[in-house]
Amino acid sequence: MQSNSRFTMRQVCYGSLLGLALASAGPAQAEEVLSDYTFMDAVKAGKNLTSFRLRYEHVEQDGNAPSGRPLKDANGVTLRSLVGWQTAPYRNFSVTGQIIDVSKFQDDFNDSTNGTLINSISNQPGKLDYAKIVDPDDTDINQLYVDWTGIKNNRLRIGRQQINLDNVRFIGDIAFRQVMQVFDGVTLLNKSLPNTEIYVGHIERVKQITTKLRSDGALEIVNLKYRISPTESLTGYGYFSSFDDLGFGRAWFGNAAGTGGIAAGKNGNINQEADQGHKTLGVRLDGAHAFTPDWKGLYTVEYAKQTDYSGGDSRIDAHYYKLGGGAAYGNFSLRADQELLSSNNGRYGFQTPFGTNHLFQGWVDKFLTTPPEGIQDTFITATYKIGDFQFFADYHVIKSDDRFNTVGGGFGDQYGTEWNAAVTYHVNAHLMTKLEYGKYSEKDQYTALPGNNAAGRVRDTEKLWLTMMYTF
Repeated sequence: MQSNSRFTMRQVCYGSLLGLALASAGPAQAEEVLSDYTFMDAVKAGKNLTSFRLRYEHVEQDGNAPSGRPLKDANGVTLRSLVGWQTAPYRNFSVTGQIIDVSKFQDDFNDSTNGTLINSISNQPGKLDYAKIVDPDDTDINQLYVDWTGIKNNRLRIGRQQINLDNVRFIGDIAFRQVMQVFDGVTLLNKSLPNTEIYVGHIERVKQITTKLRSDGALEIVNLKYRISPTESLTGYGYFSSFDDLGFGRAWFGNAAGTGGIAAGKNGNINQEADQGHKTLGVRLDGAHAFTPDWKGLYTVEYAKQTDYSGGDSRIDAHYYKLGGGAAYGNFSLRADQELLSSNNGRYGFQTPFGTNHLFQGWVDKFLTTPPEGIQDTFITATYKIGDFQFFADYHVIKSDDRFNTVGGGFGDQYGTEWNAAVTYHVNAHLMTKLEYGKYSEKDQYTALPGNNAAGRVRDTEKLWLTMMYTF
């Protein structure tokens, strides 16, 4: 029944595009058809979407590998090649194509090609003793879509595409990783109303950074943004996911051991098979308000509610907020924020499976999924720009929303702390280099199971990245 409804939606989307195309080919287009401007002219006048990014990543993580031996430091050198082109509009249509190739030059790491981000699971027998670097080999179509702009202030896009909304907390392409997250579907951007952007979409498939293609559901996107000023906006959004399996069953609902080798949660639920359908409704106020030519006030207020949807597990019931602010003077900024991904009494934590989660709770990626006990992250961020150099630093104090079991017995609520720092140097308009470092320090020893079991511990980890990127 669900499959039929998705097929019907696809028919509607393709039918709408065809109808708009036929309408655009009417008498109003006659003069354009007779002009000297050809499709090849549109190709020549297009935009290059080609870049090459070479990266070295080093990971040191405490603890043992699944084999019981101490986890080896990971070292990876990878090259991401994006080769693509976007044509200029021709008869209100433009075509975009981009291929991706990720190649390994040093392969001393576990790359997550089994489709999971959980550190203790891998389908690479020869890499079980290494820490994870989620940059698998990949050669694929990264983007392939058609845009239609036949109605003023509207852009209809159909095909495989990157999507980045707001601060990419809920919808993003995870561009930091070498394999990006991309979406197959239809989206519409409407700017007909003054200072207003309406973005809606129907997504049939999601390609994750592990190269796994998820197709057992759909994602509906509604994002309405009103621009108070060029640097301030008020946004309301709704994201409705009927994907019953995004690969996060145990990570979302707990990794406690059940009978017969099946993972079960604190209440005996079979978590690996738990339906992950959910909806998220929220509102966001964000911006930078100029008081003088030099001074700006920075602020963010956001709230969202997440519940089960389309047959999703009934434990999916949590809320989210982000509250923060600061100031910027010239090229320097300083702000303090708090972000909460709440817990449903220790049974489920608020999740953001389609977001660019690398940018949140620190870069070391200890919390790409939210533990069932939730997360409260209080952090300070400083940035500075001088010439072609950009500097960044932040510090996080990361707690749980609901108390968790600790190794050896008892309870805790302090996951740990993390600090990150980076310097970016733009050599010229095409070449960028970047040095990044992150260190996570465990505090209370989290465990998914009571007693001395160390399953799920969020251990001390350090990461270093050296990146060079050339963009045409």
